[in-house]
Amino acid sequence: MSALIKTENISHTYSAGTPFEHAALRGVSFEAERGEYVGIIGRTGSGKSTFVQHLNGLLKPEAGRVLLDGTDIHASKEETRRARFRVGLVFQFPEYQLFEETVYKDIAFGPKNMGLDSDETDARVREAARFVSLPEAMLEKSPFELSGGYRRRAAVAGVIAMRPELLILDEPTAGLDPRGRDSLLENIDDYHAQRGAAVIIVTHSMEDAARRARRISVFDDGELVMNGSPSEIFRAGERLESMGLGIPKAARIAERLRALGVPLERDIYTAEAVRDALIAIRNGGGGNAS
Repeated sequence: MSALIKTENISHTYSAGTPFEHAALRGVSFEAERGEYVGIIGRTGSGKSTFVQHLNGLLKPEAGRVLLDGTDIHASKEETRRARFRVGLVFQFPEYQLFEETVYKDIAFGPKNMGLDSDETDARVREAARFVSLPEAMLEKSPFELSGGYRRRAAVAGVIAMRPELLILDEPTAGLDPRGRDSLLENIDDYHAQRGAAVIIVTHSMEDAARRARRISVFDDGELVMNGSPSEIFRAGERLESMGLGIPKAARIAERLRALGVPLERDIYTAEAVRDALIAIRNGGGGNAS
């Protein structure tokens, strides 16, 4: 299967030629296929946010290429414009970018810029609101009347309304309480499942990456240094620690239980897997949670 999005050795430097020059990306090659769910992790300053801003053309690499369905998104202004509709990017704290008089108008902003008629725009606004569990009664309110959690949902809906083939979210749960975090991530799961869209989530949460992503890419000092399944990534706990990261809390609990003699399988890194394995042991089925 050909990649939906692919980068070829892209590099990006901030403030080049000044005393503040900083190489944010250095020769990063990456790809994601249609329908794939990828987690991107890395400590602050590792380059992950700069990287995802290249995937929809918001930033242009100083070297290398970004290919969408095999076409360089910077081949022309038209290709860049098309890429920004096909690749939806939700920034950290996106609610601060709401600006219209009503929630409805904010969500409709993208579809209107796509040139869609009023009926299609209306259908997409209401569909996007449903995806993020935003009650229709809130659509005619000012976004500034909503709680922080609902403003976050409205901002995400504004991107989903464009029906992107690739949805990228940069720390989408930052600042939310645990209940709000889980609810928003479930909304994103629904979009992924029902639309068949690829999803990339940039996160500091090892738990979120372990629970949802089918592949994890690790950034460090502007480079893509690890790429693999959650099992492959979290087996390398010492290497992650050396980069200021770690393994999920559930994996640590599983390690401690093994040290105490509980016969758990090695590839356990979510709370659900620990629970299932312990139930299996209690029922006489051994520690295999699969």
